[in-house]
Amino acid sequence: MLNNLQIICRLILAFFLGSVIGLEREKKGRSAGLRTHILVCTSSCLIMLVSLYMYELFRGEVPLDPARIAAGVVTGIGFLGAGTIIRSTKAVRGLTSAASVWVSAAIGLAVGCGFYVGAILTTGLAFLTLAFLKIVESRWEK
Repeated sequence: MLNNLQIICRLILAFFLGSVIGLEREKKGRSAGLRTHILVCTSSCLIMLVSLYMYELFRGEVPLDPARIAAGVVTGIGFLGAGTIIRSTKAVRGLTSAASVWVSAAIGLAVGCGFYVGAILTTGLAFLTLAFLKIVESRWEK
């Protein structure tokens, strides 16, 4: 079972990793910004921690699968992401924000289960994607 220090460290790491993506989105004035990404990442981490806690608490008494709660997060985040997408007759906006919310949830789940390398690397890759690939896209189109 995880001790209190491990739980605190995981939640704080999720907070900071979510803020990396959130700051980039906030800087660009997107609907899903700093607070949204922090809340999604941190809450996903907590949900994973609760799942692991329940698994340890009831081990041997009832059949539990910690991955089932994580799957619920992935599904639920889809609804949150859908709220950031705006469709008009000319274009669809908000797909990248929806994807960034989804990746924040995945990072939180990874931190919650202790998969730090994956969480940190994904945060870096997501940040690079959001911050710099628009420049590459615009140059490619020219």
